[in-house]
Amino acid sequence: MKRLLTIVVAMIFGCTTYAQPSVTNPGNKLLGIYVHQHWSYNHPYAARTWTLEDWTGYLDGVKKLGYNSVLIWPMLETIPDPMTPSDEANLAKIRKVIDLAKNEYQLNAYVVFCPNVSPKSEVGRKYTFEERPFFHTDDRVDPADPVAFGKLMEWRERLFKPLANADGLFIIDSDPGGYPGSTNLEFAYILTAHRRMLDNLRPGIEIYYWAHFGWESYSRFYETGELIPGKAEEVQEAMKLIEKQRIGPWGVASSGFGTTVGDAIGMGDKVLAFNYGAIEGEPSFPLTIFGGDRAYSGGQKQGQRGVFGNVQSHCLQLPNTFALARGAQGLPAEKDDYIAFADQLITGQGATIVEAWEALQGSDSKRMDKAAAALAKLRKTTFQTGTLKGLLFGDGTRFIDDLAAQLHVRSTLYTFKQALDKHPATHRNVKKSFAAFVDQIEAWQQRHGYSNHWYWPELIEALAKLESKPLDDTMATLSWLGEGDTPFEQVKSGLARLEDYSPRLINAMRQTLENWK
Repeated sequence: MKRLLTIVVAMIFGCTTYAQPSVTNPGNKLLGIYVHQHWSYNHPYAARTWTLEDWTGYLDGVKKLGYNSVLIWPMLETIPDPMTPSDEANLAKIRKVIDLAKNEYQLNAYVVFCPNVSPKSEVGRKYTFEERPFFHTDDRVDPADPVAFGKLMEWRERLFKPLANADGLFIIDSDPGGYPGSTNLEFAYILTAHRRMLDNLRPGIEIYYWAHFGWESYSRFYETGELIPGKAEEVQEAMKLIEKQRIGPWGVASSGFGTTVGDAIGMGDKVLAFNYGAIEGEPSFPLTIFGGDRAYSGGQKQGQRGVFGNVQSHCLQLPNTFALARGAQGLPAEKDDYIAFADQLITGQGATIVEAWEALQGSDSKRMDKAAAALAKLRKTTFQTGTLKGLLFGDGTRFIDDLAAQLHVRSTLYTFKQALDKHPATHRNVKKSFAAFVDQIEAWQQRHGYSNHWYWPELIEALAKLESKPLDDTMATLSWLGEGDTPFEQVKSGLARLEDYSPRLINAMRQTLENWK
């Protein structure tokens, strides 16, 4: 009955919404960067913690790299009703950021909403905006329940009102979102409801269907506990249903279905490539990525409307942020180009920085130690920041220290692995090298504060060889599924359990050392 009611409501909304023509992007294609704010950790690693000054520097930096758009997830989904003072302050800040992006830097400014996520207000009020753990304070609303979904949309309209100067709203079809048994027609209804909301606030705001996993496929994940990506046909069916709702202007941001997902149904002009993971995987333990062609080719793979990239720890992923922009603009990204880029971060130190980035990607502990020593020497000088200093978030020393800390982590990890390859786990060389790694990874984690999902294959392989119960028990929890009577409950509890996985794993490492004593 609920499903039938949704179909009827969707048909009504489809006939009464303002009919606006679908548009293609005029002029230059979109080249955008996603400011992802899901995870709660330290400043400036988590975008949740950024000040308006931080935002200003970052927007200035990405504009100079060639980006013309910014996409922000302001994390409205878990804001409790009534709001806390920190939520009110954050909304006011994001409103200023949108205005700053558009007026000062001539950037297109977009906002993200999850499709049917609502706050657990009584739980959410226990946290500030900056500290609130998403998967402990969120819930899912059945889009086929008109009363519950209507209440959600009322609250969303109040939250979005300060942000109504945004150029567009992205609505993802999956993580986090979905509902057991839900259909593509219900997802089309969700977008129609948001069209009505936007028209109430400021007609003309564009809607993007963010095709990441497939609405029905992710809803089946909640039904079965088995995560199977959707196929292009599922997304194309959703696109056809959305088009019938006359919610224009609208488009499709394809992060899971390629750049040609709209071609077969005559909607190729609606597609924006959202090449998720090209710059940085998410969620992932913070570590700077350099080299390879993933980010560069991610910039090259564009839809007819352009391309977006995503970042989780923006202050760490500068090389790939640069590479994606270069690929999108058809510019080279060779070693000399990276050196020139790094020279604009810290004047005259491009070669030192690029050597550190390169060393960090390998397994040569001696090379990493040498690069870290060069950074330590640089730190003692009176260095000057360059024209891209905004990407350093006002602190060149922090940037140098972060890079050195990562080199120490990776160096001690590979020294530990080499000891394990030569000796049994009980050998003193293994214990000594493992202790050194634990000290370094513990210091790095405390510095950035990220606590969620963490999978480094070389680390997992080495830890498994130690045959430590605390480690084995903790690594067994690296799963999307937790406790619960239904798959839906198991998925929700598994995601919540992952919120503190990284510190639990490091604590298990420390406990293993204590047990050896």
